[in-house]
Amino acid sequence: MVSNILPTSICLLPHCAYLSQTSRMIEIYRALQQRGITPRVATYGGTYETALRAAGIDYDLVGPRMDDERCARFLREQPSSGPVRQSGYSDQELRAYATAEAEYFTRHGIDTVVTGFSLTATLSSRLAGVRLVTEHSASWVPPVFESRPLPPAVRFTAALLNRVRFYCGGFNRVAAELGVAGLPSTAALLLGDLTLVTEAPEVLGLPAERIEAWRPGRGYRPETRLRVTGPLFAHLPIPLPDEVERFLDRPGPVVYVAITSSSPALVRATVSALRPLGARILVAGTVHDLGDLADDRVLVAGVLPSHLVMPRVDLAVTAGGQGSVQTAMAAGVPLLGLPLQPEQRLNVTLVERRGAGRWVRPGDAGGARLTASAGELLGDDRYRQAAEVIRKLYAEIDGPGNAADAILSQQGPGR
Repeated sequence: MVSNILPTSICLLPHCAYLSQTSRMIEIYRALQQRGITPRVATYGGTYETALRAAGIDYDLVGPRMDDERCARFLREQPSSGPVRQSGYSDQELRAYATAEAEYFTRHGIDTVVTGFSLTATLSSRLAGVRLVTEHSASWVPPVFESRPLPPAVRFTAALLNRVRFYCGGFNRVAAELGVAGLPSTAALLLGDLTLVTEAPEVLGLPAERIEAWRPGRGYRPETRLRVTGPLFAHLPIPLPDEVERFLDRPGPVVYVAITSSSPALVRATVSALRPLGARILVAGTVHDLGDLADDRVLVAGVLPSHLVMPRVDLAVTAGGQGSVQTAMAAGVPLLGLPLQPEQRLNVTLVERRGAGRWVRPGDAGGARLTASAGELLGDDRYRQAAEVIRKLYAEIDGPGNAADAILSQQGPGR
C-alpha cells in the first residue's frame, strides 16, 4: 500500500497483468488530476505495477496479490482466449476479490469505479452499490457490430455475445452466493453502467450520436450506456534507453515489433519473416526472453514508451490491441496486425478500411505472406498517407480528457 492519496469518490481499478490496461488507467488518472480530482487507485497487483510506480501514482493492493506467474496464467486463460467454461479466475478468487473490492469501496466512500479489465468489478460494484465505468471494450461495442459489415470471425463472435454466457459461469455462481445480480451474457461481462468507446467516430465509421443513442436489449444489463470519448493510448513516463536511441538514429527503414501479449514463438516467427526485407527491426520484448534474436540489424529491448518510438519508425507490427494500433496511427505510421482474437481483428480492420494498415493471420507469421505484406506497407507511400490522415484526426481529440469528463458526469446524487 502507498499512502498520501487525496480523498475522492472515484476509484481506478487497473488490471496490472496488462500493460495496455494499466497505461490507459494512467492516462485517465492524469486527466482527472488536470480537472482537480485525484482518484484512488486499487489493483490486484501484477507485472505492470511498475508502470504505476514510474508514473508516480499512489495505489492500494486489494485482495490476493497477483504475482508474475499468476498474471501470465491469467493472460492464457482470460475471456476471449481461455476455455469458455471457465472465467479467468477461480471461484475462490472471484469471491475474494469481489468482497475485498466492495469493502474497499465502502470504506473509502467510493461511488464510481473505473476499470480496465479487472472484471471482478462487475460483482464488487453491485455488492457495494457503486457505478461501474469500463474502458476495456474499446471499439468492441454493439452499435459497431450492428451497423457495419464485419470480417467473418468478428461477425460470428459478435452475433453470439448477447446470446451466450461464455466465461460467465464463475461470476454467476459467486453472484448468487453474494446475493447480487448475475451476468445475462458475455456481452454484459464486458460492459459497464457506462462504457467508454475509446475511438474516433470517423475511424469507427459511425457518428457519436448514433453510438450513444444505442439502448440495451436482450442479453444486456438495462442500465448500460455508451459514451464516445476518442483515442486512449499510453504515454509511459520512461525514457528511451540509449541503445534504442542509437539504433533509431542509424540510417534506413525501421520496423517496430511490439506484440507484447503473445507467445515468444510468435515474435520469433515475425522477426524471421521480416529479416528478408533488409530493414532494421526493433523488438519490444517486455516480459519475454528474446535476446538470442539480437544482431546488427535486430535490437531486443524491454518495455518501451511506444509513443516515443512510433514517430521514428517506418512500420509497426502489433497484435492489434487498440492501444498499440492507436499509438501507431497517432504517429502516422502504417500498421501490420497479427490479431490473436476478434477484438484485435476489429481494431486492425478499422484502420485497414481507411487504407492505413493490413493484417496477417498469426499462423502465417513466419512465412512469405507476412514478408510480402510488410514489404508492401513499407514500399507504398499511400499507407503512410492514410495513417497521416488519422494522425491529424487524433490530434484534434483529447481522448483522456473526454474520458475524465464522462466519468465525472457519473458523480452526484441520482446519477
